[in-house]
Amino acid sequence: MTKHALAPAGIAPFDTLAPETAERVRVWDPLVRYFHWALVAGFATAYLVDDAFLGLHVWAGYLVLALIAVRLVWGVIGTRHARFTDFVRGPHQVLAYLKDALHFRAQRYLGHNPAAGAMVVILLLAVTATGLSGLALYGAQESAGPWASMMSGLSASWGDALKHGHEFFANLTLVLIAVHVAGVLLSSLSHQENLIGGMITGFKRKAD
Repeated sequence: MTKHALAPAGIAPFDTLAPETAERVRVWDPLVRYFHWALVAGFATAYLVDDAFLGLHVWAGYLVLALIAVRLVWGVIGTRHARFTDFVRGPHQVLAYLKDALHFRAQRYLGHNPAAGAMVVILLLAVTATGLSGLALYGAQESAGPWASMMSGLSASWGDALKHGHEFFANLTLVLIAVHVAGVLLSSLSHQENLIGGMITGFKRKAD
């Protein structure tokens, strides 16, 4: 996708209030875009600081869980391409799309393609599991957080199990993110468009 397609003459590339044109259409609303990048920042912060800065780690986790709660609601009542009904497909469609994508003949979608839609769901589940296991661990080991009263009486062995579970889901999420990025790059190459730029500006090239 050319720079002109993302930003016609006289329109700054990141001007999300810019109008649609004959070449581009608004696909991602502001909430979807802000959620995406805020989730990236929140998860990255929590993962990188780990226990070295426990307070920051915990608050980043709270942010991530709050963002997911908002996204779940928006996935039901939001704009067209934000809704789960627009991009969640069955296993057969996902596998068929992946097969076509590997041969660079996959259909182009304005919103999430079937594989990307499946990854959105999987990532939401993985990040949620990471956050909730973190809440449980925080309550068990630090006797703090909203689940403190429920978790503080657990034995040390349960605390260790929660710690390993939390670390497992965090590392699983990191692997899924890597797969997601690879999929975005593959799809960008296949369809000759800047999908990362689209998630920043909100615009994509109109349907072929």
